[in-house]
Amino acid sequence: MESSTRRVAGPNAVASREDRRLPGLDGIRGLAALFVVLHHCWLMAFPGFPRGGGPWWLGWLRYGHLAVVVFIVLSGFSLAVSPARNQWRLGGPGRFARRRAWRILPPYWAALAFSLAVAWTLTPQPGEGPPTAKSVLLYGLLLQDVAGSPSPNGAFWSIAVEAHLYLVFPLMLLVLRRAGAVVTLAVVTIPVAVIGVLAPSVPMVDLLMRFTPQFAVLFALGIVGAGVAAGASRTSAAPWSAAAAALPVVALIVAAGPVWTVEHYFWVDIAAGPAVVLLLVSVATGRPAPLVRLLDSRPLRALGLFSYSLYLIHAPIVVALSTLVVAPLAGHGLTAFLVTVLSAVPLSLLTARLFAAVFELPFLRHRSWAALRAAASARFTTRFTRGAVRP
Repeated sequence: MESSTRRVAGPNAVASREDRRLPGLDGIRGLAALFVVLHHCWLMAFPGFPRGGGPWWLGWLRYGHLAVVVFIVLSGFSLAVSPARNQWRLGGPGRFARRRAWRILPPYWAALAFSLAVAWTLTPQPGEGPPTAKSVLLYGLLLQDVAGSPSPNGAFWSIAVEAHLYLVFPLMLLVLRRAGAVVTLAVVTIPVAVIGVLAPSVPMVDLLMRFTPQFAVLFALGIVGAGVAAGASRTSAAPWSAAAAALPVVALIVAAGPVWTVEHYFWVDIAAGPAVVLLLVSVATGRPAPLVRLLDSRPLRALGLFSYSLYLIHAPIVVALSTLVVAPLAGHGLTAFLVTVLSAVPLSLLTARLFAAVFELPFLRHRSWAALRAAASARFTTRFTRGAVRP
């Protein structure tokens, strides 16, 4: 699944606590993660991506990669909310790096162990051989986009990409603070555009495409969007602006078709970025109210809370169920898709929620090993004391 899952990225692996004060963002993150799961169910049921068949009314699931735009823009947006409220000051690159590592690595490493176990004992990812020692090393160190190896989980590539973006995040804030939003976007966008233009004809430049450079533009757009949201006035323009910005991109995708779209995701991603930024600014400022209430409803807010875990572990579950259970019984096609959705989606959600309770949420709630040990000790003491006083 590396070639297909490489077209989708995980939800913002690192959500700043500040963004949770903005209703609706967790809901967007959760829906985007769920869309990725459905996309992978579609890929397993209708082989031949991007030319895979299937009924026309499911054709939208072919474009799961577009969730990447939401995830990466939202990543930059949520991380920049707090600096935008503090004159673009981060509080120190070292502190930022420690907090990001604390947030993303424990669940990532746990999911890596889970993915390796599934790949070695049940089935590897489609198009991949069993993971090797090189796979363990590269994926363990988040270097999977630097060198190739059999992937234990086709979705893990985006965690490495986000880690690269976190390295340049302090630099983007520095440029933004000193030179402003326009210069920041130009400094990021111009080199990326040059790469996109030269890559088809210059092999050395084409090597840079494995790092998905357009994501840097999306990330920068999200950062700038956080500044817009911080100073936005409450008008009704932003929701309609988001729809207006998205319409040409949707029209292009429909007119050009899936093959062209997949081959030109570099430019499609960048074109879609402004629409996502406008949507995030709108939701972050409470507009439109019905949409914000929906996105901030309890089910979607809960889904967003463990969306990182859902992204991390769903691919092995979908692949194993489809390969070992659904395909032998139903083959491929609409029936296989429906059976995969009805089995893999609930199982992925349940497993992800349990996984998050152990490997993600404790690290979100407690910011150090000392705090984590203290919380675990207090919980154990409370339970032991309650058990001791029972008659």
